Parts: sequence; structure tokens; C-alpha cells
Amino acid sequence: MTEKARICILGGGFGGLYAALRLSELPWNPPGAPEIVLIDNNDRFLFSPLLYELLTGELQSWEIAPPFSELLANTRVRFHQGTVSDINLENRQLHLEDGMEFTYDRAILALGGETPLNLVPGCADYAFPFRTIADAYRLEERLRLLEASDKDKIRIAVVGGGYSGVELACKLADRLQKRGRLRLVEMGTEILRTSTEFNRKAATKALEERGIWIDLETTTEEITADTISLLYRGQVDPIPVDLVVWTIGTQVASVVQSLPVKHTQRGQIEVTRTLQAIDHPELFAVGDLAYSLDASGQPVPTTAQAAMQQADYAAWNVWASLSDRPLLPFEYQGLGEMMTLGIDNATLTGLGVKLEGQMAHLLRRLAYLYRMPTFDHQLKVGLNWITQPVREFFSQSGLPR
Repeated sequence: MTEKARICILGGGFGGLYAALRLSELPWNPPGAPEIVLIDNNDRFLFSPLLYELLTGELQSWEIAPPFSELLANTRVRFHQGTVSDINLENRQLHLEDGMEFTYDRAILALGGETPLNLVPGCADYAFPFRTIADAYRLEERLRLLEASDKDKIRIAVVGGGYSGVELACKLADRLQKRGRLRLVEMGTEILRTSTEFNRKAATKALEERGIWIDLETTTEEITADTISLLYRGQVDPIPVDLVVWTIGTQVASVVQSLPVKHTQRGQIEVTRTLQAIDHPELFAVGDLAYSLDASGQPVPTTAQAAMQQADYAAWNVWASLSDRPLLPFEYQGLGEMMTLGIDNATLTGLGVKLEGQMAHLLRRLAYLYRMPTFDHQLKVGLNWITQPVREFFSQSGLPR
């Protein structure tokens, strides 16, 4: 291995952070141990499957968005906050918007995806995406303004009947209770098109119990400050709304789309079974921006579960490529699905188990606690969850704590 090799990891989501942590644990030869640099434009990691719980107050931001400085404190990984503006494959150089430059011997691209807001007129100006911690804060601020207003009903349209749209609609309905008037807009013939029949039935039941109107086979034509125009069977209806939340689509960052490597039509980087860009073995790609096939030749889903698994393989293969060891072909293991359907309600399917309700909610929480990035953070969050009912009891009873 070359002396002082540098591994740059672009993006600190599930793919990037977990790859960095795994690389830090691998048995490097001390004299030639590489420098590992993690670059992200945020200062915090986001455990995105639990982002919905911020809106209902079930969780606090520190639990699901710990700082990188805290997570990487006892590792050999160096964190740099910045936005990558250019990647020069020929010179193996990264250029950041702040003027910093990094050369690399190996790089892992894990920049995730972005929500496209240019699909419908008015979307970029008036719709609220829900993907980042900043999105959650912005939506929270808007909800508080609406709740503080004298409106009798708060009218919300959630566009997109996939996982994010369904989970978000249920959480918002539970938060607003009788004051909320929600509708879920889906262009397909059913919600959760890629999910199981069990999940679709449980989700439909949860939506109906909360009085959420489901608009199927409906597309959004335009969004204004106070209306959403919906097209259904050739007729366009402008419907008054106070808030539109947009959950449709994922696009790859422009810096990735402009790379001279093989891309799919959606802009994803096509990778080999070892997660390397074609014709560029020094470049690895994981997560939403990677087009990866499983052992049966099917595309690997762009989920947090898949990104975590890819992170482990990418880290191993980077280590192997610098240590003259054989690389491992990525083997995706589908472990099932978990979905929140409101406060204290969820579904869990996989490994022969199908659950819904409070038990699924509890198991979902425990599974995500186990998957949090470091043991220290798991411990802090776990202790907080365990002691929370006790604190709430003393708070409600008026007894001294």
C-alpha cells in the first residue's frame, strides 16, 4: 500500500458515515494507515427514517441528528464540512465551494439524492420538501404559524403516495387531530406501489381512520400560495390549501451527473458487483446515486437498509484494494420493511413476520436504535427512551423528580 494514502468519502448519510466508521475499524498496517476524510455539507448526520417523529414531538433532534464531531470523536476519520463543486477523475481531485481541495487514492461517493422541485409550476416556490433536518425545521415553523392562526381547519395536501407521503400524512393527522384536513395525492392506481399487500392494507386503514382523503390516479398541475390544482380524469380542479408537502422523486446531485462515467437515464452511476464505477476502479458509489444489481440481477432498492449494507462492502473493498486482498461482490439481503403510521403505530414485515400496531411500533424503535451509528449514541438514546416514561409520570403527577 502506498504511504499516506487518502480515502475521501463524499456524503455523510447512511452510505458515507457507515463506510467511514467501518474503514476506521479495519486492520490497517499502522505505518501505512491511510487518512480517511468524510466530507458533508451539514455538520450533523441524519437518521432519516425517524425524521417524521420530530413533527409529533415523539423524538428530539439530538436523538436523530447527532453531530459528526461527536460520532467520529474516537475514530481515525477526519470530518470536513463543505459542499463538493467538482470531481476531477483524471487527477483524482475534489474541489469544494469553500476553496478547499483534496486529492484521493480512493473515493466513495455517497451524496444521496435530492427532491426535485421543478416538476410542477409553483412547486419550488410554495411546496415543502421533507428529506433533510432543515426541511423538517422549515415545515415545523410553518405548522406552528398555522396552529397559532385563527383558522378553523388547517388544509394540507401531501403529494406522493409512497412511503414518505403515507408516513408523513399519518403523523401530520395525529399532530393536528380534528383541526387537520388532509389529502394524499397519488398519480398511480394505489398507494405504496412497491410495498407488500399487508402494508398497503394497514396504511389504507390508518389513513381512513384519520380521515385523510386519498386522491388516486391524480396528478398535480400547479401549486400557488393557497391552492393546488389537481388533474383527475381530464378535469383540473383548483383546491384551496394552507400547505403542500412534496414527497415525489429523487434526483442525483448535478456534480455526480456531470462525471464522465457510465450513468443510467436517471443520472445514477452504474457500478460493478464490487460497487466500483465502470472503468474507474478507484471510485466507489453507494446509496441513492448508485445503480447496483443484486445477485439475481435485480436493481438494489435505494433505501437506508441497502445503503448501510453497501457501506460495509464498500469499506471492505476499499481496504482490500489498498491491501492487495480480493474484493467482495455485493450481496444484498432484504430484511423486510418498517413503516410508521402515526403516533405509537407502525407496521413491520420481513423474515416471516407481519405485525402492525403498538408492538410493531416498539420493535421498529428497537431495530432503529440498534442501527444507530455508534454504541455511545445508541446508549444515550436508549437511556433517554427508557427513562422518558418515568420523567413523564413525575411531570404529570406533580411529584418531585
